[in-house]
Formats: sequence, structure tokens, C-alpha cells
Amino acid sequence: MASRARLAGERRAPASDSARRTGAAEGVPVVCYPFSGAAVGGSHLSVKGLIDNLGASSVSPLIVVEAGDNPIARLFPGRRVVVDPAAASGFAPGQRVSLAAYLGTLRHALRRARFLRRHGVAIVHCNDGRSCADWGLAAKLAGAKLLWHHRSDPGSVGLRFVAPLLADRVATVSRFALPPPGRWSAAARAQVVHSPFDTSIAVDRSTMRARLAEEIGLDAGGAILGFFGAFVERKRPEMFVRALADLRERTGRDVRGVMFGEARSPHMAERLAATIAETGMGQAVHRPGYRDEGWRWIAACDVLLVPAVGEPFGRTLVEAMLVQTPVVAARSGGNVEALEPDLGLLVAPDDPAALAGACAHILDRPGVALEMARRARASALERFGIDRHREAILTIYRQLLD
Repeated sequence: MASRARLAGERRAPASDSARRTGAAEGVPVVCYPFSGAAVGGSHLSVKGLIDNLGASSVSPLIVVEAGDNPIARLFPGRRVVVDPAAASGFAPGQRVSLAAYLGTLRHALRRARFLRRHGVAIVHCNDGRSCADWGLAAKLAGAKLLWHHRSDPGSVGLRFVAPLLADRVATVSRFALPPPGRWSAAARAQVVHSPFDTSIAVDRSTMRARLAEEIGLDAGGAILGFFGAFVERKRPEMFVRALADLRERTGRDVRGVMFGEARSPHMAERLAATIAETGMGQAVHRPGYRDEGWRWIAACDVLLVPAVGEPFGRTLVEAMLVQTPVVAARSGGNVEALEPDLGLLVAPDDPAALAGACAHILDRPGVALEMARRARASALERFGIDRHREAILTIYRQLLD
């Protein structure tokens, strides 16, 4: 049976020999954070921010990855990182977590349960659909508590059908992502815990804008419209291009669209290229790929455009609020929760004309846009800090172990 040590803030006695071998201090509960795949995304950054601020006397983190040298493993230097004992037998990268795919993971549950017992894991804290599907039953068999941290669509198969059976608690990144109520639902065990952000970030927007303008060859009088994130259907990269074309036509200004990200599939890459060609935006769209410290480049933009539909809670949207870049977003998913009331402009989803009109409103009224951006930053500082997130998660841990 997994250890049920209580969470506490006081100093602990020196660890025993067995505790030193596993990397856990005596009396400190072990929390397992399993990750699937190899690509680093927003969920990994959120967990890193959480772990870096938990404190050694609170929990002993155990990070589980599918390969010891992948980018996720390298995100946690100095931490206890181990390889999933069934890493080669889970979902294929990019595979949809369907009910059939979930059932295919059950044969590996015993192996993972033995792993959890061997490491004395008290709580399994899953942060994506694949890891929840892979580790949910194993947690139950090992006698560990399962915290299902949901960062996706409220209609996902795992949240609807598996979480009600296996999850002891569910945390979601927004109200939009909460499980719908019903007879078979985890809604009664769910609560919203907003993702953590480094609210200390600061950047000179004028300096960064000048740097980006020089890079893309933008003259004075032009404007920069930013898109940040993977080029996937939900984020609507083609809608961004169509809104850009409309904005250039209605304002007559040299507005450039800078798309920081990459296509996850050849099909989307082809679709995006076709849309750029169709709209004649070949000279107006720039695609520099992903860049570290994306918030610096968000600060370089005159407007962050978020056409995403059904996005539970986008990190770049909050980062824009923190660096005071005005935001225009589709009235959908977690965008509404982040930007209301009056912290950005929300428009109808999948409407490039509405998106362009809102961007034009911001570009034409810099004083109004600045005041809105200042309100957005103040709200983000209050709602999305690391300390607030840490305390919310620690409270859930305590409740699970009581």
C-alpha cells in the first residue's frame, strides 16, 4: 500500500537509508507525475512551475517519462526522473484517446502498479489524457490516489467515461473544461485550478517590437499581428491568415502576421500554405517557428490574435495579459473566462471579418487599448500566480491524504 504521509510545512528529520535510495525524505508523500510522448507543451511547463515551488518538505516528486533522454526529462534537471516500465506499450504519439485505445492499455496496469508500490507513491497526478489513461487503473491497483488534471475538451472520452470510475479528484484549467454533470460524471469531485504563470516577467515592449519589425522588414506605420501555438485545427491558423487579409484590406496598412509555431501534420502544413496562397498573403505572413521565452515575442506584437475554438485555457493569452499586449480572441472555451470582463476583445468564433474588425478597433485606438492592457495585467497578476496555483494543488493533496 502506498505511503499516506501527511503534507506539512515543518522541517523533517533526516531521511532513512531506504528513503535516500528512492530519493524521498521520510514522512514526505511521494507524488508521481507521469508524462506521455516527448514534446514539451504547456502542461509540462505548468507542472515544472508547480514542482519548482512546492518545497522539499511538502512532497517528493517522482517524474515518469517514456525515455530518459527526451526533452520532457531534460525539463526537470536535478529531479528524480525515471522511465515508464511500460513505455513501449502505451499509445502511439498523436493517437486519439478513444475508449478502445484506453482498453488496450489495461494489460500494462499491473506492471505500472508494481512500479508505484515499489516507489511508495501516495498520489498519481496525471496531466494529460494519455497519461491518465495509462496510469489511472495502475494507481487504483497500487492503493494510490489519482488526481486527474484535465487540460482538454470537456467532451473527451477519458473525462466522460474513465474519470468517473478511477479519479479521486479532478482539476480542470477552466470552467469550460469541467466535466458535465450527470449520473455518470466526475463533476462532484471536480474543481477549477488555473495554470500557474510567472507573474514576475517584464519586458520592454518597444525594444522587442523594434527587434521584430527589423527582422520582418516592417517600416514605420505598419503593424504586427501575432499567432502563437501549434498549427492544429483547434487553434485555427487558417482563420488567422484570413483575418489578416481582411485587416489589411480594411485598414490599408502594412499589417504583418507573425506565426510562432509549427504544423503538427503534413496535412495542416499543406492547408495553411494553400490558404496563404489563396488570400495572397505570401509576403505578409512570417513563420519563424517556435522560440524560447515566447512571452518576449508576444510583447513585440501590437495585437495577439487568438482565433482558437474550444481551447480550454491558452497559455499565450495569459502571457499577453502579463506583458500588456492587447488580445483579440474568439468567444469560445477558456478565452471567455480569461478575458471577461473587458480585459480583451471577444468576437464570434470562426468569423475572420469579426476578428479583423476587433483588431482594427485596437490599432485605431491606442489609448483605449493601453488602458485595457493595463487592466488585463492587473487581473492576471491576481488570478494566475504560481503561489495561488501551488496552494490550490497542495490543498487537494492534503484532502486526498486525509
